[in-house]
Amino acid sequence: MENANEDQRTLEAPDLVETSDDVKTYSVQQREALPGEPLCIECGRFGEYICDETDDDICSIECKQKLLLRIKQPKLPTKLAPHPVRLPATDECIYVQADNAKSESRSLTTNQTESIRAKFEIAVKGNCVPPPVLSFAQCNLPHKLLQNIESAGYEIPTPVQMQAIPAALKGQSLLVSAETGSGKTASYLVPIVSYCANFRKEVVTVTNQKKPLVMVLTPTRELCIQVEEQAKVLGKGLPFKTALVVGGDAMPKQIHRVQAGIEMIVGTPGRLIDLLTKYDIELDDISVLVIDEVDCMLQRGFREQVMQIYRALSQPQILLYSATVSVEVEKMASSLAKEMNIITVGKMNKPNQAVKQVVIWVESTRKKQKLFEILTSKQHFKPPVIVFVGSRLGADLLSEAITVTTGLKSLAIHGEKSMKERREVLSSFLLGEVPVIVATGILGRGIDLLLVRQVIVFDMPNSIKEYVHQIGRASRMGVEGTSILFVSEENKNLFPELVGILKSSGAAIPREIMNPRYLAASLPSNKGNRKRKVGF
Repeated sequence: MENANEDQRTLEAPDLVETSDDVKTYSVQQREALPGEPLCIECGRFGEYICDETDDDICSIECKQKLLLRIKQPKLPTKLAPHPVRLPATDECIYVQADNAKSESRSLTTNQTESIRAKFEIAVKGNCVPPPVLSFAQCNLPHKLLQNIESAGYEIPTPVQMQAIPAALKGQSLLVSAETGSGKTASYLVPIVSYCANFRKEVVTVTNQKKPLVMVLTPTRELCIQVEEQAKVLGKGLPFKTALVVGGDAMPKQIHRVQAGIEMIVGTPGRLIDLLTKYDIELDDISVLVIDEVDCMLQRGFREQVMQIYRALSQPQILLYSATVSVEVEKMASSLAKEMNIITVGKMNKPNQAVKQVVIWVESTRKKQKLFEILTSKQHFKPPVIVFVGSRLGADLLSEAITVTTGLKSLAIHGEKSMKERREVLSSFLLGEVPVIVATGILGRGIDLLLVRQVIVFDMPNSIKEYVHQIGRASRMGVEGTSILFVSEENKNLFPELVGILKSSGAAIPREIMNPRYLAASLPSNKGNRKRKVGF
């Protein structure tokens, strides 16, 4: 791989580990384009290279992968021209016609709607859930928002976006479940940005101060930061400002931002409670409350804080999102909204099928040695890699041991590190400066780590749901990845559920896990339930 002159530059498909320093790995490493220079088709930076497969200008390996991923998606209609779309399981074509601002398209029949939902594994439950859309332009979004969506690379809606966006635009409260990396964040940000832009356009405020219209809650600071960054991309050039309210950053700066006039607050429950109790923040205009990774909120004990925030609002539209849905989540959903529509994409509470799961039986005393063997193997080590552990101290100690023993640069990230430290660690990892990052569950939820293709679960988490989230880091938007899980007798309580997960994914199951004494120990003792299968 090499740089040629401006007319002949091409970018091959390289192994990221062996990439020359002359080729930019990530878009953030690339400079802004000067007047007259080619623009990257994905991010708009300097298009230093030409993709050998599409002849498009791109700035980095990251944007090439985004481009190739995008063009390999199912060929549904784009936004700017009429497209014949052959509906699944039918011989009929419909035409989706869109100009730069609005889309006029024929409504789908009931049979067509059912066919599309079946094709993309979309299940809905509730009253008057609108049909899915086949392009963003069908949603009658503001012209500038359509441009921003296209610039961000969301040319074709993912299945969860097809169904959730039109439902949210209708003002419906939703409980949405879809696998990790399926585009859930954009499925609520697109309708939010549209709503805020239209509201500010139609409503003339008496004072200069604008009260917030939307609040987004997430369980971690990192996810808050990512959501806000994505919202800024979609809201660029529109009357849409955001405020980040999380621990680790100075409260006065965050308060000043909110009081200056914004449309959306993104924050963690604890810091938002501090803000509401210590400062006079008016929430009268908040019409939409998003709770992202809601099952994680419950697991971390945020339920009461979430309910306290909800009670401070005036019956907003509720949007609940998660990759897994439990009975507790459904109970919470029903307590927040009388009419809650449920949208499920794919198989509920199952791991991303694009992740190849490898389970290794290894005793606790040999886990470090096994990890070092993987990280020093040319065949099995596929950086960048996330190693998940169960404790903050364990993350620090293991990260140091990896660096000393293997010579690979490794850093740890967990909740005890300051916000500045966590940002620096993530930045180094995303820029390719650090091939291995050791993390607690703080990175297990929602964080978009696009180029990560390998996850090693060093310490099995306490629940299968958390395991599903962690291995989901190895695949974004359906790109294949690999997860490696270390298990031993210490994890025997989870074996029945784990066996079910592995069987559903077609993964190999270590014979030790199938030992009858482990599986029998978890079977229900009540005679009336003997016929019920556990994890099979």
